[in-house]
Amino acid sequence: MAKDLFHQVVKDALVKDGWNITHDQFPVDYGDVQMQIDLGAERLLAATKDKTIIAVEIKSFVRPSAISEFHTAVGQYLNYRRALRTQEPNRILYLAVPKQTYDEFFRLRFIEEGIEEYQIYLLVYDVEERSIVKWKK
Repeated sequence: MAKDLFHQVVKDALVKDGWNITHDQFPVDYGDVQMQIDLGAERLLAATKDKTIIAVEIKSFVRPSAISEFHTAVGQYLNYRRALRTQEPNRILYLAVPKQTYDEFFRLRFIEEGIEEYQIYLLVYDVEERSIVKWKK
């Protein structure tokens, strides 16, 4: 399966932020349907010795139609989240989007309302800095 244009950027940003990458292509099976989320990661919270585990679906939003990419991303996110609930209910799913796309497109009313209605968690990354600039639940 082809990796997203900014796959390595997000992977580097997560490591820089203290995450341990556990899966570079995280397999999720739901009956006869096999899917792959881009990344799986974990981080140990030293104070409580609790482990936070996440899955990250990476999107670049470089195609001419941002709304078309958004439709695809939302569909994938909802299907992956549903499958994760049965396989790993404690793993939190994030949709990773570039900062520029977040600032210009994800601030539109229709998009903001969709993110809220579908309860999509966002990880906003800076392509140039290879860093995470925002976690949004």
